[in-house]
Amino acid sequence: MKNIKITFWFIWFLLVIIWNYGYPEASPFFDVLIAVLLSILNLIALKFFKK
Repeated sequence: MKNIKITFWFIWFLLVIIWNYGYPEASPFFDVLIAVLLSILNLIALKFFKK
């Protein structure tokens, strides 16, 4: 399970980086919003793969 958590964390991190470089004109509010949404999706995916 620990390897899955680490893998999902790296995927989340990569997506946040892609967002920040893909949309550099985005406001800080949207940067935080996207990071939070990706984090929620990360938690949902972890629950799905945990079963």
